[in-house]
Amino acid sequence: MELAIFEKCYDQDMLRTVIIDDEDLVRETIRRLLAMVCPQVKLVGEAGGVESGLKIIRELHPHLVLLDIRMDDGTGFDLLHRFDSIDFKVIFITAYEKYAVQAFRFAAIDFLLKPINPEDLSAAVKRAETLIQEHFNSQVQALEENLRTEFRQKKKIVLKTQGNIYLIDLQTITHCESDGCYTYVHTTAGDRILITKTLKEFDEMFSDCGFYRIHKSYLINLTQIKRFEKQEGGFVILNNDCKIPVASRKREELLELFEKLAE
Repeated sequence: MELAIFEKCYDQDMLRTVIIDDEDLVRETIRRLLAMVCPQVKLVGEAGGVESGLKIIRELHPHLVLLDIRMDDGTGFDLLHRFDSIDFKVIFITAYEKYAVQAFRFAAIDFLLKPINPEDLSAAVKRAETLIQEHFNSQVQALEENLRTEFRQKKKIVLKTQGNIYLIDLQTITHCESDGCYTYVHTTAGDRILITKTLKEFDEMFSDCGFYRIHKSYLINLTQIKRFEKQEGGFVILNNDCKIPVASRKREELLELFEKLAE
């Protein structure tokens, strides 16, 4: 057996797994045990050696590889040495305990001896799943922080409409105006761009970028304020002379904000 691809599954809730072993009976046993004790696993493919294993990993990008050590065309270590970086977790499966130290030098999640104990397999897969999820969470957090940093530094935003894609400097947005499930984005150039996002979504997106929800229908850029008029409950006048009402419950907050900006 060279390799078998069962399904190119990209369900994020499943642990995409590949078995690499040169013995048909061993692969069949592992398949059966995974089905019995590891419901979180989605077996996406199998390979019977180093070369076919290398090919299937590169094609399927599994989360987890159950890897034999001694195979006809080399060892599991030979396979791993072919990768510049290893972005999947490895559980070594072998009949030879003497390979344990070398296996853990590759930061294997576990080292299982044949014949495989179902409970040991289940525990090893659960440990792999935990580490993969922790890694994924840390990647997401890093990505979110990078995006926030990039957003603050570049101060650019992409706005998509049915007919156009706008790349706009954030500080040229004067205010956002609610229109039900839509929002009009106003710019210093006089653009009035209708976007299929709610004002709440824009409020959340611009929360650390100097914008302030002054009214249930308006989100303003604080750097675009020219003056505050106190009559009739209060209005903010922007640099483009647009007059924006201030909600009564926001009046005191806004005055406090002005005091802080003036410090």
